[in-house]
Amino acid sequence: MGSDELTPGEIERRVRELGPWFQNIELKGVFTAPGHFLGDYPMVKWRKFSHAVPESLEGSTVLDVGCNAGFYSIEMKERGASRVLGIDIDELYLEQARFAARVRGVEVDFMKMSVYEVPDLKERFDIVLFMGVLYHLRHPLLALDLLHEYAVSDLLIFQSMLRGSGDVEDTDDDYPFSETGVFDRPSFPKLHFMEKSYSGDPTNWWLPNRSCVEAMLRSSGFRIMSRPEEEVYICGRAERGFGTP
Repeated sequence: MGSDELTPGEIERRVRELGPWFQNIELKGVFTAPGHFLGDYPMVKWRKFSHAVPESLEGSTVLDVGCNAGFYSIEMKERGASRVLGIDIDELYLEQARFAARVRGVEVDFMKMSVYEVPDLKERFDIVLFMGVLYHLRHPLLALDLLHEYAVSDLLIFQSMLRGSGDVEDTDDDYPFSETGVFDRPSFPKLHFMEKSYSGDPTNWWLPNRSCVEAMLRSSGFRIMSRPEEEVYICGRAERGFGTP
């Protein structure tokens, strides 16, 4: 049965069968997560930075890493991207994404794959989305390095939960072994490690402050072009940063 043949009742029933949903996506009048604790998420975030993404993506290829239920994948395809690939390690999310794309009437490829397997694609993309993934990873800097080395051709659209100081300070190129005071400064780059759980989620491993996430992006070879939303960065691919091999 095609998406045009699905009634709102059939869509609502399938949405319930595929629940719970983390992303609230509108499917012909049916919302997948109307009671989301963050509101109409991720639409509330997308509205704040959508202007920073080209209105027309005609001819562009897009990789959505950690695509969840496909919200951003669908948005990219609806802006005219020629190819969109969404990857995630969660089978339920991928099933949700395939259903959402079908109902919205867009062709998006979805594949079970982790960010660490991106080199296996042997393909670079004009735009790579890396939204809400960094803090769920055991090896976050490795993930950014791999995206730079193997996946990003032009732009990285990045978002991470941030905790701690929102101030940014310029750090020195080097510090003597005897220097300890800088580590007590709130705005010094910090990546907070959560050994057990945060917000009820045991996969929330790392919570960076703003200085840290910006330093990590630069270190992995990304040039921060803009910060259109508090947690979102539009980055261009550049040379690897200071101290990287």
